[in-house]
Amino acid sequence: MSLARERRLRRQQSSWYDKYIPPASKRRKLVHFVVYPILGLLLLYILVDSVIMPMVTRHGSEFPLPDITNIEVENARALLKQADLDLEITNEEYHPDKKEGIILSQYPPSATKVKAGRTIKVTVSSGQKMIQVPQLAGFSVRQAKLNIESAKLELGDIAWTFTDSLPEKVVVFSYPASGTEIPIGSAVNLMVNRGSLSNVVYMPNVVGFSLDEARAILEEKGLKIGLVTHVRDENYLPETVLEQSVEEATDLEEGEEIDLIVSTTE
Repeated sequence: MSLARERRLRRQQSSWYDKYIPPASKRRKLVHFVVYPILGLLLLYILVDSVIMPMVTRHGSEFPLPDITNIEVENARALLKQADLDLEITNEEYHPDKKEGIILSQYPPSATKVKAGRTIKVTVSSGQKMIQVPQLAGFSVRQAKLNIESAKLELGDIAWTFTDSLPEKVVVFSYPASGTEIPIGSAVNLMVNRGSLSNVVYMPNVVGFSLDEARAILEEKGLKIGLVTHVRDENYLPETVLEQSVEEATDLEEGEEIDLIVSTTE
């Protein structure tokens, strides 16, 4: 294209622009100061929204977060590392059923869509809380039970022994022993003094004896006959002991009453 023709074309274009948007006119000022800036901002918005932001935020790269609860921290960390995710322990809690290092909860929860580089926060089990068995020997059963419950433990079985060195119904020792660390909520068994061995008698067998013979046997042991119930039974002679309320060889205190069931033919 010749220089003269190019100049002529520019003059035509300039004349068209000047014709519809005259120089120094309000229309030209409106176009230059309003329309052009708005178009520029619109183009910039389209560029940022369609090109720049997807590059920065990696739009479309989200993926569901795996469930990492109930597994050990190191295993969870390795699993997240494969997905370019980090793990942060934000809290530790005692748990009676989960050993130390097991993940109890996670944030965000599993199946949440996340992007690479995200840090997943977890709460981890610190295992069972251990409690020292309190001092129990020398206390009454009632006070020992209160001490056990105050330590967030439970009263287990109570066994009896006989000793002259401690008052009656006082704890001789506990199992586990005082000072031993055991998991919270565990049972503590007690050995309790039943009294002096000299005051203990053992229940004899009086079944099959006559009522008078049974009375004599019991009185010899320092025991008494309590309620006597008669039951018709023609297989035995009248006044024969059929049953006794306490089993043979049971240890008793002197003066206790024993109920009997005795036969009658009437």
